[in-house]
Amino acid sequence: MTVICLKNARVYDPLQEADGEVMTLWIEDDRIISEPTAEIKKKATVYELDGAVTMAGALDIHSHIAGGNVNTARLMLPEAHRSHLERNNKTPFANAKWSSFETGYRYTEMGYSMVVEPAMLPVNAPQVHAELADIPIIDTAALAVLGSDDFLVRLLRANASQAQINDYVSWTMNVTKALGLKVINAGGAQAFKKGAVTLGLDDIVPDYGISSRTLLQRLQTAVVQTGLPHPVHVHCNNLGTPGNIQTIVDTMEAAQGLPMHLAHVQFYGYGDEGKYGFSSSAAKLMEAFNRHPNITMDVGQVLFGQTVTLSGDVMAQFARRYDASPQKWHVWQAENEGSGGIVPYHYKTASFVNGLQWAIGLEIFLLCDDPWRLFFTTDHPNGAPFTRYPDLLRLLMDYDYRKDCLSNLHPDIAEMTLLAGIKREYSLYELAVMTRAAPAKLLGQSDRGHLKPGARADIAVYRENADKAAMFRRAEKVFKNGQLVVDKGTITTTASGNTVALNVGYDSGIERHIQTYFDRFYSLRLSNYGVTSNAEQFEKRFQTHKVSGAFSS
Repeated sequence: MTVICLKNARVYDPLQEADGEVMTLWIEDDRIISEPTAEIKKKATVYELDGAVTMAGALDIHSHIAGGNVNTARLMLPEAHRSHLERNNKTPFANAKWSSFETGYRYTEMGYSMVVEPAMLPVNAPQVHAELADIPIIDTAALAVLGSDDFLVRLLRANASQAQINDYVSWTMNVTKALGLKVINAGGAQAFKKGAVTLGLDDIVPDYGISSRTLLQRLQTAVVQTGLPHPVHVHCNNLGTPGNIQTIVDTMEAAQGLPMHLAHVQFYGYGDEGKYGFSSSAAKLMEAFNRHPNITMDVGQVLFGQTVTLSGDVMAQFARRYDASPQKWHVWQAENEGSGGIVPYHYKTASFVNGLQWAIGLEIFLLCDDPWRLFFTTDHPNGAPFTRYPDLLRLLMDYDYRKDCLSNLHPDIAEMTLLAGIKREYSLYELAVMTRAAPAKLLGQSDRGHLKPGARADIAVYRENADKAAMFRRAEKVFKNGQLVVDKGTITTTASGNTVALNVGYDSGIERHIQTYFDRFYSLRLSNYGVTSNAEQFEKRFQTHKVSGAFSS
């Protein structure tokens, strides 16, 4: 038994309504415990924190860290990948540059303990999980992508029952070892195959006679009826298009009051007004968000600099191929399951469009009255690499700094947005909600995101600094499962993390239909599809949560 005492911790923990209270935390093995007996206290290793800011480990619900698109992006831009993962060469593991290892180290240094890969194609699941297993320290999970796969759309075209759709979703969750369901421009990949360059929410997918709205609603119903803890995670239609504000508002209405999560919404906060035909609709977006308490969103903030955009939305990526910087791009279309595209991009301070995107994301953050429903992301790497999170925190927590940054942009941006007049600064307590307590709740992880007895001993300790970017770039100490993994800002171990997945019940009869489909259309055998139980190198890493179904179908 290992016992640790953290004395004089200045705790920010929304589940305990702790807003900077000085407390003593106790850890036994991998869990936080109540104050132990005097006998156990004698065995404790004591760390005097002297009032350092102390929070649960942070959770990132949307960051592209594994899979085919991620690896293609690394190959296309190795120099950019190395650049945003540069390390202090004094770190013991500095030779791990541009690897999965580095992803774990950099997240851990910032005080993160869990990250979700939001776009796992089922056919690509073994590769995704092999890469997640290679990421040290942090825990991981993945969302399986459905919504453009031929089998599903065929089911709907044949007027399949909701029970059959539910069984297919549940089977997919199990075979891919996923934590939730992702929908990307529902039906868009199939429409692109037929030559479509856009697909609106009520447009019909060619050859299938099913609208994008129908696909989305049937999958959302499946998530609710099967009891998956995380709402359907939606990449809406018309990403990045001026005037697409109406698309995201219509999508909120299409949710019919059921839970739905909308991803990287900065890319949908666009109007088409003004002399440039491009304007901020952040206020309209947030007004609609306030009307729909069933909706949660993450922002996908844009920050200036070189990055690479990658997405399963082949329509959006193909449309932006000529914006590539440097000028190389890649799009692909799978026959049955999905698609993707990789387009390098450089967000420039001199660009009106890029500056307005930056401002729209910050408007969304700062106009939000409920940080329990809005989540902190850059849609890594699409808006910016996750290594830029500390810079974003400073923007949210320091009005004067934010105003100075705005003054260096295209002068029309201040006139066309509300940003200059929003003096709000996020507090440490609100930060703890948005990056700890709320994401853990959204993902159904009741033992994460807080510091109450029984929680996992995932703890981040920061030394107060007026420069919030410096404060959050490197935690002073990080504990993962009760083990000290960062000390004085330096990684001290290569401990393994775990992958969190669901075990969902379903009618096994759906497998006969899937088997018939595979025999007809796939060169891959169904027995070799997904992450199977004999994959011992993966099984040891998984933490599975049983889901029995919250509603009858």
